[in-house]
Amino acid sequence: MPNGLKNHLFYGDNLEVLRKHGHDESVDLCYIDPPFNSKRTYNQIYNNIGREDRAQEQAFVDTWIWDDHANECFEHILLNTNGVQTKQSIELIRGLDTVLGRGSLFAYLVNMTVRIAEIRRVLKPTGSFYLHCDPTSSHYLKLLLDAIFCPHGGDFKNEIIWQRTNAHNMRTRGYVRANDTIFFYTKSAEFTFNQQYTEYGPEQMRRFKPDENGRLYKAENLTFSTANPSRQFEWRGSKPPTNRSWGASLEQLEKWYQEKRILLKRDGTPRLDGLKIYLDETTGKPLTTNWTDIDRISNTSGERLGYPTQKPEALLERIIKSSSSEGDVVLDTYCGCGTTTAVAQRLNRRWIGIDITYQSISLVLKRLEDVHGKDVLNEIILDGIPRDMASANALAHKKDDRVRKEFEKWAILTYTNNRAVINGKRGADRGIDGTAYFVENKRDNAKIVFQVKSGGVKRNDIASLRGDMARENAALAILITLEEPSRPMIKDANAAGSYHHEMMGRNYEKIKIVTVRDIIEKDARLDVPMSLEVLRTAQRATTGVQLGFDSKAYLSPVQTTEEAQRKGAQVARGGQRAKPRRLTKKTA
Repeated sequence: MPNGLKNHLFYGDNLEVLRKHGHDESVDLCYIDPPFNSKRTYNQIYNNIGREDRAQEQAFVDTWIWDDHANECFEHILLNTNGVQTKQSIELIRGLDTVLGRGSLFAYLVNMTVRIAEIRRVLKPTGSFYLHCDPTSSHYLKLLLDAIFCPHGGDFKNEIIWQRTNAHNMRTRGYVRANDTIFFYTKSAEFTFNQQYTEYGPEQMRRFKPDENGRLYKAENLTFSTANPSRQFEWRGSKPPTNRSWGASLEQLEKWYQEKRILLKRDGTPRLDGLKIYLDETTGKPLTTNWTDIDRISNTSGERLGYPTQKPEALLERIIKSSSSEGDVVLDTYCGCGTTTAVAQRLNRRWIGIDITYQSISLVLKRLEDVHGKDVLNEIILDGIPRDMASANALAHKKDDRVRKEFEKWAILTYTNNRAVINGKRGADRGIDGTAYFVENKRDNAKIVFQVKSGGVKRNDIASLRGDMARENAALAILITLEEPSRPMIKDANAAGSYHHEMMGRNYEKIKIVTVRDIIEKDARLDVPMSLEVLRTAQRATTGVQLGFDSKAYLSPVQTTEEAQRKGAQVARGGQRAKPRRLTKKTA
């Protein structure tokens, strides 16, 4: 991947990014939590006003079909595009084609095969790879990993079982699934691994007892279960059995004896199981492959962002600490809501994140900003995000069903500095592509609606937007257009009048037309106060002076997307504004 001290966040298909930007042997650790082929649609939950009012946006669909992209991936495997496949991975996919047929499961597996092979390529010889999955397809994924990693000196190290505290499928007939699987592979026999420890449980603590000074200790065996002739000597009247050997040299045994760390028999000879291990000198119990001490993120957790399949930071902290060191490069090609990037940032690792949806990119940026402040964004190189009109046009007209709403997401989230909620329901938005809420005064909030047009804008769009505003009981409306608006459109938008913000002491256009060119070339951003504390700051700063158009400072640096909506206008049915709930701030 790119060199340098800055972190990298890529917006796009991870296969394309890896092939275009992925430098050979440049990554120390890669963790991925890809879709599981669960045949489910996952939504990001923004607020929880009521069961019927929960604002959601489709984050990703974990249902796979055999389409042109799957067929393309299949051909890349057979042709060994980029030279990343092994003979074993090619033959495995050929065999699975016969066994499974070209349906959902096989489409999922060929998609994963081309990407995992590229990940192996960018790993350093000392690099490690963790794949997070569940039992849905884990048995097939294990075969793929063996075929890709093992033929060239790589190794399967562990199958880690992460036990969630809240079990899934409680009403399903059969055993309740309460765990995920994490496969751990290395690219070679030489790899980074820092042993991790957990606290002793009640059963282990019962082995400790106080010595004559009250220090807790347990007794460990001084011998190993191997017959090493050089370690089968007699020492101070004791000798290992013929099938065992001393676990330390004569010098070390004598040192322990002088330090009174050896328990003695009644006749004064050392006990073979008599090495004292003091509790206050231990680091805990070496971590096993059964991880039962990390809880999933609960509905009330301060970490919770509302993103589906979000993993706890403790899980990624354990993996990153185990298989990397400070300054190492950590890669996540399915970065989602950014748990890997957030933990890598906190642990002083460099990181690379990739995601195909702008919703995830915006959430990663906002999560880092909320925790580390705006300066952290200066440490990130963004790639794949439209920077000029040519790239904006390319995104708007991209013929890929996987990213059919990405232009709308990018336009709205960029213009609102990632504070809006995207309407992801195809055909059900009734003209509304996104919403946001802003503070009117100490008690009330109001709604802004957004509509995005990538082409064919016309005068009637303004009339339609006025109708959408009335239906949604919105105070403001923003039309974001790729094309330049006509004079009649501007005239009709102006005719909608203005909204007077009493506490800000200024007027806003009820219907505002913003062009993509304005967003890209003039850094146009929404300048409406979206939290009470920001409103107060803005009032103190302006002292009655008209505010400028670009006002990134008006957006709260500590609100999560979920809180922004919960704090926002909770508009009850019938057009009456409900009183906002009292909330405490929390960071990601």
